[in-house]
This record gives sequence, structure tokens and C-alpha cells, in this order.
Amino acid sequence: MNRAWATITVACVLFIGASAPAATFQASQANSQGTSASDQSKNAKPQSRTPSSAEIAAAKASGKVWVNVDSGIYHKGGRWYGKTKNGKFMTADEAKKAGYKAAKRD
Repeated sequence: MNRAWATITVACVLFIGASAPAATFQASQANSQGTSASDQSKNAKPQSRTPSSAEIAAAKASGKVWVNVDSGIYHKGGRWYGKTKNGKFMTADEAKKAGYKAAKRD
């Protein structure tokens, strides 16, 4: 019975100790490639956020459309205006020039 516990203890120590060298290896690998952790965070995809109701009202009052970047569709109003995860406000002309299509139903 004691031998089984000793085996489990050794296995746990090896498992826990293995995570620190892996992190060190990843950091040294990034540095050897000429990129630092701060450079990697700059290249990361920004977190999406939906605009506040005040931002939505201001954009709607100025005549801007809401572009759903993932679907490639823009909304002039309606259910999805300012509500999709990955989107932005722009003018309808800017959206058309960027290749976005108008929503069939708003």
C-alpha cells in the first residue's frame, strides 16, 4: 500500500514539475525567433465587444450602418444593429466600398 502511494506521489511531482519547464521553453523559443511576449500580444486578435446603447443611438442618429465583419453583411437598423459579436460602425458608402452587402431584411 505504501509503495502505491509513493508511485502516485512521484508521478504527481513529475507532472506538476513538467509545466514550468514547458513555459520556460515557450518563452525562450519566442525570444529566439526575435519576438517578445509583447509583440505576440500585439498580433493577437482583439477581443470583441458590443457597443453600448448610447453608442448605438449616436451611430444611428448620424446615419451609420452596423457591419457584421464575420458575415460580410451590414444593417441599417433592426434586430442586429449593433448587436453582433464582431462588428463596427461605418457609413453605407464605406461598407459598400469594403465589399460588404446590405441585409435583405432590417
